[in-house]
Amino acid sequence: MDGQFARTAAETGMSGASTWLQSGYDREVVISVIRPTSAAATARVPAKINLQLAVGPRRPDGYHSVVTVFHALSLFDEVTVSEAVGSPGSQVAAHTEVTVTGEGAAQVPLDRSNLAAQAAEALAKAVGRHPAVVRIDIRKRIPVAAGLAGGSADAAATLVACNELWKAGLSQRELIEIGAGLGSDVPFALAGGTAVGRGRGEQLTPALATGTFHWALAFGLGGLSTAEVYATCDRLREARVAAGEEGGAAEPELSRPLMAALRSGDPAKLGPLLSNDLQPAALSLEPGLRRTLTAGREYGALGAIVSGSGPTCVFLAANVAHAREMAVALTGAGVCRSVARASGPVPGAVTVKDRPPS
Repeated sequence: MDGQFARTAAETGMSGASTWLQSGYDREVVISVIRPTSAAATARVPAKINLQLAVGPRRPDGYHSVVTVFHALSLFDEVTVSEAVGSPGSQVAAHTEVTVTGEGAAQVPLDRSNLAAQAAEALAKAVGRHPAVVRIDIRKRIPVAAGLAGGSADAAATLVACNELWKAGLSQRELIEIGAGLGSDVPFALAGGTAVGRGRGEQLTPALATGTFHWALAFGLGGLSTAEVYATCDRLREARVAAGEEGGAAEPELSRPLMAALRSGDPAKLGPLLSNDLQPAALSLEPGLRRTLTAGREYGALGAIVSGSGPTCVFLAANVAHAREMAVALTGAGVCRSVARASGPVPGAVTVKDRPPS
């Protein structure tokens, strides 16, 4: 879901009922010269893929209930948060500055719509520091709008870094509660590992995964809007119902065979069980992804799937050497923009020591 709730294309923002703490983000935008102090904290956060993404029918509030199996991969963003003050003689302003470098930096908003900035404000309110006056430096390796929850990951890393910087002492559980008010994927970015997500994906239960799984990731030429993918999923389902091909979407259920395969640690058992109800919609919007999936299977992938709302395609390998071979072959095939290798599961957002402010 990549940091956005499962909603139709016409719906934006964060409204609707929730049992989680809502963050809010109210601040006056003040133009001022900001410079970091020497105090800073850095957090590293992984990308996620969905080993299963079962999507229920659209609810009256516009959301979709889902059952998903999240899996955190060793593809990381880093976020450094530092206190910021005005230049000599200037007035300190209620201003959060965001800078982004690395993969897809130009596509990341730097205004109040940035989830990392919202995360800093949400934590500041929760611990009584509002308004937050911080600088957030995001170093990206996770592609933007790729089905890997990069925006949610950066929000999670910001929560962890601010918690460390301000010595707030909040537990992971408390940070997850705040993160759930920011986006459906933020809680898992904090928790990491492998977990079952329910509701909109924010209700997490840890899942047992034995050993390490190795993956090749093929990144698409562009991004896909999560809202547009969900809306397309709804339209495709409605068309199939109208044609008498199916009776409508059922409530999502967890795949027990997939959970057993995770416990076994056997990638050959896991691969055929990967599933994504959003994949037909992603393929409808980006038909070229079919070539990417076909190429991965031809190069021996044990499982091939679009991750989340796409367009990233992920391929399960037999071992690390096989993942390397698939990455090389996919790169040479010209069926994607770029390729990365990763393994999982890995922990969620954690602090990284000895990172100076930029």
